[in-house]
Amino acid sequence: MAQYKHLPIYKTTYELLELVTRKTKDFPKDFKYSLGDKIRNECIELVVFIYKANTMRQQRVEHLFQILERVQVIELMLRLAKDLRLFNVAAFSETILLTDSLARQAQGWITHTAELRAD
Repeated sequence: MAQYKHLPIYKTTYELLELVTRKTKDFPKDFKYSLGDKIRNECIELVVFIYKANTMRQQRVEHLFQILERVQVIELMLRLAKDLRLFNVAAFSETILLTDSLARQAQGWITHTAELRAD
């Protein structure tokens, strides 16, 4: 079992967390401590679920589905931030590319896990 820090999905999640942290620090005060904090906290929760999925084999699929759910929540909040003009289009595009990559990696991990269980 690879350490979670070496997994591509972890690296992508950490990149998303870094980007979101940099971009939300410039949010107006009304949104910095509400929407900005919520987006960052959801990204941190993603890291926790990646760790759990990597270490808890029996509940791996459940944790991977939690990752997919969190990614959807993050995308919703990012879209809201863009619509409120808190994120410019370039920043929004960059974050959505990362969330799309995360969803694809999690789905691939689910498929791989299902194939291993079928054998």
